[in-house]
This record gives sequence, structure tokens and C-alpha cells, in this order.
Amino acid sequence: MLFNRKSTANNQVLNHEGAIAYTLTPELELYTAVATAALNETFYEGSAERLTRLRGLIEKNDPVFVAQLAVYAREQMYLRSIPLVLTVELAKRHQGDALVSRLVARVIQRADEITELLAYYAQANERRGAKQLGRLSKQVQRGLAAAFNKFDEYQFAKYNREGAAVKLRDALFLSHPVAKDAAQQALFDKIVANTLATPYTWETELSALGQQTFANEKAKRAAFRAQWEALIDSRKLGYMALLRNLRNILDAEVSARHIQAVCETLANARQVAQSKQLPFRFLAAYRELLDLKSGYTSSVLSALEDAVTASAANLRGFGYETRVVIACDVSGSMQKPVSAKSKVLLYDIGLVLGMLLKSKCKNAVTGMFGDHWKIINLPAKSVLENVQAFYRREGEVGYSTNGYLVVQDLLDRRYVADKVMLFTDCQLWNSRGNEQIAQVWEQYRRQVAPNAQLYLFDLAGYGNTPLDLRQDQGVHLIAGWSDKIFDVLAALETGQDAVELIRAIEW
Repeated sequence: MLFNRKSTANNQVLNHEGAIAYTLTPELELYTAVATAALNETFYEGSAERLTRLRGLIEKNDPVFVAQLAVYAREQMYLRSIPLVLTVELAKRHQGDALVSRLVARVIQRADEITELLAYYAQANERRGAKQLGRLSKQVQRGLAAAFNKFDEYQFAKYNREGAAVKLRDALFLSHPVAKDAAQQALFDKIVANTLATPYTWETELSALGQQTFANEKAKRAAFRAQWEALIDSRKLGYMALLRNLRNILDAEVSARHIQAVCETLANARQVAQSKQLPFRFLAAYRELLDLKSGYTSSVLSALEDAVTASAANLRGFGYETRVVIACDVSGSMQKPVSAKSKVLLYDIGLVLGMLLKSKCKNAVTGMFGDHWKIINLPAKSVLENVQAFYRREGEVGYSTNGYLVVQDLLDRRYVADKVMLFTDCQLWNSRGNEQIAQVWEQYRRQVAPNAQLYLFDLAGYGNTPLDLRQDQGVHLIAGWSDKIFDVLAALETGQDAVELIRAIEW
């Protein structure tokens, strides 16, 4: 009875694959659900189910923690929709609490988030028609009024979408913001009269050009090339817009000087940090260029490599003395787009984050698992190219979720690892038998590496883990798609965890 001992755990459940898993505390479960939320269909859970589970978890958690988590998701994980959801759901439960008004004002960081919050407010309260925003919570109203004081005319005009269900004008009438001065009052009057100046954006400029008639295709191409060059020179093409339009810029055959300016902007560490892009955005841009025949494609791809590296500049990594194992889950359940319009899959996110971590480690074994576990050795520096190398080979290991094979390999080889990192949706099982990763990990720690630590990077947030999160077992949980997950990794090294990081947010 050395290995097959009776479990005394009272938090055991079955995961979506029918294997034994472990529940999380309400705080950890809410954190993982929020950090991985795109509020779209996932492999095992529909968007409505995720939203229902979020609402139940908000009920179970301290309101201040929920507010801190909303701030953490917006300010440190760069998520936009889910902080608004947390804020509105909190408002439904604590209507008279000043915490709500402060939270509304803090999580709204773009002008369109004012109307986004109101649109979700109507949906969450099941209101439709002309009076869908009637009886607005007083605290939500005060928070929105404060948010109106954050933005200038350009920011309001950029996001003033006339066809939207909730318009800025509606939000202004509902929230009654007090202007700071005469200039701001004049701005509010423009919102009411719908006379905001048309902003200079790449969309408006290219839209205007697209409505013109040209003598021939050559003249049209010359006009669009000149327009893209003007947009680049104006420095008003935002970083996200630049990422999304790299293919268009190369197709337009802009000049060498403009390509150089694009590459310098992409690779600029300060601009990367200010742009707050999720790492997988760089992968999406990278893939869009791979089939182009422009002579400048390689230069832009190199700039994207520099950009994604800069996005994790604060990732400490590990030196030569620390043995790290990085294992990426490429199973069938990981091959789900992060949103309805995205080509990026969950396992792409795991690969990007895994390769970012590899780039900061001097002694790292890397590989992928499905039916099998395969070690794949690649150069340390090329993050996006390494992702592509994994991507081209994912079929080699099959599509089950036999994560236990990663640890079994270490056990069989008697390899003493210090850190074992699994980038996964945490729905692990054993397609070959009954032995699960929890048992293999316990055996590995007892027989080979008693001080080894296992880190589960949860990319889906289904609310359970394949191992019990116990300090005496050296198992840790980190969740999310942002490079900020590595801040949690650093905190774990000092004895903290994700919940403590969130609770430390000044409120």
C-alpha cells in the first residue's frame, strides 16, 4: 500500500476528461476564470456557462477582492471586457457601496468602455428597448461621471460609434458628469449635439481614399502607398494598428525609409511596454507575413521577434544552475480559438509563453505533449520562430492530454529538475491507464527530486487542477495569457501567490 493509498482529500472532483482533479478556493477559481476569459465558447464550456460560473464565484468572494481582481485584470493583464463584467456584477450586489463608483472610474481606461459598460449593464439586468438603461445604479452613475473627465475630444470622437446600441450621448445624459472647466463643458455640448470633430485615424484616412475614383490600378496603388507613408510619418498610427496592418503596409510597397521606421517602432521597448499587447498578438502579426514575397518581410519578422522579447523584458528567468522543464500541451482541447474572430488557439498562447520563458532560461528542456511527450531542442532567442517550429510538429505527439508523461520521463531518466512548467488547460488525464500525474509527481519527488516544484500555467480557467495545490507537494497555479503571469511566477519564488498579489493592489 505504498502508492495506492486511500485519498483523504475532500476537494476531489472529476475534470472534463473524467480524471480525478481538485477544486480551487473561491478566490483562486475566480482568478483563473477571469485571467483566461474571452467570454466566448471554449472546448469544454460555453460562454453562457462561464458567465454563470463567474456570477456564482462573485457571490462567494469578498467584494473588495473582486474589485481588486477587476483592477488587476485591467491594469496588469491588459484585459478589457472582463473587468467591466466584474464591475457590473459587483454593482448588482452592492448598489449602495462607494466601492462600485470607485471601481467604475478606475477600470474605464478608454472612452468606448463607458458605453461598453452600459451595454453590459443593460444585458446583465435583462433590460431591452428604449428604457434599457433606466434606473441606473447611483454608484455606477457616479463612476461613469468621473470617467467622463478622463478623455479629450479626439478620444471621444475616435470611439463615438453612431450605430452602437448605446451611444456616448446616451451615457452623458445618464451619468450627468460635471465639467471641470468651460472647455470641457464645450466638449460635452459637442457630444450632445453630435458635432465632435472627425478624428485623424488610419481608418478614416483609408476609408476616404477608398471612396475615390482612380484612372487605373497603378494610380490607385500609388495613392494607397502614399497614404500609408503619410500615416507612418504622422506617428498617429497606434501600435496595435501597426501590428494589424503590417501586411497591408508591405503589400503597398512603401519606401525603404518607411519600412525602417516601422521596424524601429515595432522593436522599440518603450513603445512595446506602452502598447500593453498580449504576447500572442505578436504571433498573429508574425504569421500574417510568412507567405509574403516582399524583400522587407525578413526585416519586419526580426522586428517582431525583438518586440515580443521586449514585451517580457521584466521576466527574470533562471540561470545555468536551475534545471527547468517547459512542457506545452498541444492536445485537442487546446486547439480552440481564443475568440470567435481570432486565428490564435489556446495552444498558441501556451507555446508563446513557454518560448518566452525559455528565452530567459540558461538550462531548459523544452517539449510538447499529447498522446506522447517529446523533447524538442530549439535556439533560446527566437521566440516566434520557435513557436512556429513547435506548430509545424504538433501532430507528432497526438492529441490526448497525457501530461503525466512529462514527469514519468523525468522519473525514468532520474533527471533532477528544479522547475517543471506545464502550459495547459489543466484537463489532464491518462489515455493509457489509471495512473495520473498526481501519483507520478509524488513518486518523482520522493525518489528523485524532493525539492522539485511544479507550476501549472492554466490557460483555460475551468476551475479545477490535476494536482492538489499543497505546499508540501510543491505544486503551484498561475493563470492567464499575459506576460504578467511571470510576475506571479516571481512572487511564488518569494513565498507569495496570485491571490496575495491581487490583494496587494492599492484600493
